Amino acid sequence: MEFVPEQGKHVNGDSSTLILPALSIGNVGQLAVDLLVASTRAERIGYLDTPYVLPCVGNDAYGPVPNGELALPLEAYDSSANAMTLIQQRSPVVKGRMVEFAKNLADYVAASGKKHVVVLSSLDFGRWQRVDMSSGLQTLYLSSTNSDGTDDYCEQLGWKKLQEYKPTQKAWKYLSALAEGNAIPESILPFEGELEEEEYYYPSLPSAALFSCLKAKGLKVTCLFCYCSEGDNIPDAFHLAEAACKLLDLSPSNFQGNSNDKWVIPLSWKTLYGPPADMSLF
Repeated sequence: MEFVPEQGKHVNGDSSTLILPALSIGNVGQLAVDLLVASTRAERIGYLDTPYVLPCVGNDAYGPVPNGELALPLEAYDSSANAMTLIQQRSPVVKGRMVEFAKNLADYVAASGKKHVVVLSSLDFGRWQRVDMSSGLQTLYLSSTNSDGTDDYCEQLGWKKLQEYKPTQKAWKYLSALAEGNAIPESILPFEGELEEEEYYYPSLPSAALFSCLKAKGLKVTCLFCYCSEGDNIPDAFHLAEAACKLLDLSPSNFQGNSNDKWVIPLSWKTLYGPPADMSLF
């Protein structure tokens, strides 16, 4: 993976935190990163070139007006005022190449000197085993701080660890061995057709590959999740973006240029669910 800087731009060495999405249902992680980029007034500093992400191109996503500046599949933004870098991924990983992509990205992140990586993603509401909506949308987490995925600070924030993370389970051990590049013992090699079984669902998610590969490089990794369904996922994006701010002790009211504790809505959201209606017809 190669970082290609914008002309005259460079990675800020003081930005020790990286936030990025893991593609999943409803594109919630990507929407949350959009919200953070727009609200922090983060500056695009370049893009990442990799053969593992499908090519795409679009108009400027953040505005305030579309000026024809091209948006690319994997872009890097820097918010020096908040000491963080953000990566936005706009297209999916080539089928069957997720682990290779995650390893390449982990190599780049480790080489760039990042200390803490926050991965934002969503989970399929239809697979939620213990549904509890008594307190509204819930935040779940997975951390590299302890071997069982727990983190005391996340618990203090009232979040629950992703129960499906079971590092001693065969599927998670198999993913860990792939991430670390170790020889895979026969005892954890999946049988033909076994990868389609329920046990392998959560370890097969992009967030799991990113978590395992970043952890294998010795980086601190925190994954934040919310359960959702396909549809209008803007509330879920706000939820994840707010969770990321809580984790990093940030407040939208303190973001550069903002006031009244308001988020800045990305320009691209105006047509998120299609072009605006022509009101002259009504």
